[in-house]
Amino acid sequence: MSKALVLAESRDGNLRNVSFEAIAAANLVADEVVVALIGQNVAADASQLAARGAHQVLVVEDERLQHYTPDGYGQVFMQLIERVAPDVIVFGHTSLGKDLSPKIAAKLQAGLISDVTSIEGTGTEASFIRPIYSGKAFEKVKVSEGKILFTVRPNNIEPLAEGASEGTVESVTVELKDLRTIVSEVVRKATGGVDLSEAKVIVAGGRGVKSADGFAPLQELADLLGGAVGASRGACDADYCDYALQIGQTGKVVTPDLYIACGISGAIQHLAGMSNAKVIVAINKDPEANIFSVADYGIVGDLFDVVPLLTAEFKKMLVH
Repeated sequence: MSKALVLAESRDGNLRNVSFEAIAAANLVADEVVVALIGQNVAADASQLAARGAHQVLVVEDERLQHYTPDGYGQVFMQLIERVAPDVIVFGHTSLGKDLSPKIAAKLQAGLISDVTSIEGTGTEASFIRPIYSGKAFEKVKVSEGKILFTVRPNNIEPLAEGASEGTVESVTVELKDLRTIVSEVVRKATGGVDLSEAKVIVAGGRGVKSADGFAPLQELADLLGGAVGASRGACDADYCDYALQIGQTGKVVTPDLYIACGISGAIQHLAGMSNAKVIVAINKDPEANIFSVADYGIVGDLFDVVPLLTAEFKKMLVH
C-alpha cells in the first residue's frame, strides 16, 4: 500500500487552502495520506485536515517553529519522513513550498516535479502536468522509480469535501538541533484581504492606473467580489503599489477563476503569471494592446470609466 506525506501550511492562524488541494492531489496517487502540520498553536487546525482527505495528521508544535525557516522545518520534515517512510511527498507551490521542497529532494537524492496543475491516472501510473516556457506549453511527467516529490499550484486541484475522511490526529515530538536561524517576528506590509496566490477573483492594475490613488477603484471592485488586488511589474516599478502585489514571471503566478486586467498592456512576463486564469477580462484604451490576445472578454475604454460602471452593475446583481 502506497503512502503519501503532505506538508500543510498555516498563515496567521488559518490553514491555507492549498493545503487541502495538496491533500486531494496526494489522494490521487497514494492509498494512505499522512499530513504534517508544523508550527506553534496549530493543533486546533488538525481536525480540518483529518476531515478533508487526511488519514492521519502529525502535529509538531514548538515556539521555535512559529515562523518558517528552512533549517527548522527541514529538520522536522526529514524526521517525519523517516517516521512515515512515504512513497509520495507533496508540497504547495508557495513561497514556503518552493523553498523547502528542493532542499528535501536534495537530501533524499530524488527528483522534484514543481508547479503541478493537474494529475492524470493514479498510483505509480500517474502523470503530472506542469506548465513550461512561461505557460506557453505543458509537459507530462511520470516518475519511473524512487520517491515521487511534487508541488501543487494553488487553485488548480479541487479539494475534497469536508467529511471525506475521518483521520486521526497525533502530536509528535521531534528533536531540533543547532538551529542557525529562529524568526522571532514577521513584519508585513499590509496588503489586506484575500491571499493573492489563492484568490478566486483578482483585479489587477498596470501603468494605466497612473498613480497609487488609481488603485482605489480596483480595490473597491475586488472587495465587492471577495477577491484580491494585483499589479503588473510596470505599476510596481512606478511605485504605484508594493512589489508584494506583482503578478508575472518575476512575481506571483496566479490561477484565479476571474482575472480582470485594468490598464495592463500585456507584456509576455506578465502573461506568464496569469494567462492560465479560467476567465480573463481586459480593460485598456489601446485596442492593439497585447493583453487582448489572451483575454476572453475585452473592453476598449478608460479603466476609470469602465471599472466604476462594472462595480455599480455588480452591486445591483449582488443586491438582487
